Amino acid sequence: MYLEVFADNPYATNCWLLAAEGRDEALVVDPGFTADRVSALLAAAGKRPVAALATHGHSDHVGAAAALCGTELPLYIHKDDELALTDPVAWGAGFPSPIARPAVVRAVGDGDVIDEAGLVLEVIHTPGHTPGSCCFKLQAENGPLLLSGDTLFQHSIGRTDLPGGDHQQLLDSIARKLLPLGDEFGFICGHGPSSNIAHERATNPFLQGL
Repeated sequence: MYLEVFADNPYATNCWLLAAEGRDEALVVDPGFTADRVSALLAAAGKRPVAALATHGHSDHVGAAAALCGTELPLYIHKDDELALTDPVAWGAGFPSPIARPAVVRAVGDGDVIDEAGLVLEVIHTPGHTPGSCCFKLQAENGPLLLSGDTLFQHSIGRTDLPGGDHQQLLDSIARKLLPLGDEFGFICGHGPSSNIAHERATNPFLQGL
């Protein structure tokens, strides 16, 4: 599987580029910044974007979605964070300027399946960082893989001090939705390096006692 990350931005937000083996269609997960740079990386790899996915509605994860998607490519985002694209104050983002909304937005919910570019991803709703935070689970060639967004990091978890955040809800999401996936699950996240459930279960201070 083609997997590349772009994190050259002020928040060091990971934008993940994925494509199935032997396919030129690609998915872009969390296009927060610089749509032109993302498109250039895909072009250099012989790939073209066919859809974007958002793990949640914060601007550093969806700020460049409209520019990347244009008038045809869909953006998948959880229904509880869709309002962030049009009315961030009502959504609770804490800032008044709306993010540009892509022309095609497909709201998803827990358990929905996204079938794009030869990849099949299951939506796992993990509220806590934002009301509509979600993770995407897929079966990669070398094993199961989770895109955890800002829900779970290496040795940390998503912040909950922003509007719409809920610390206990985030811990409950991790305990009920992510840890039961099993120790073999690796994950790539919204900021920082990748990890796996086994490592975080043993070393992540926020997960002790869950």
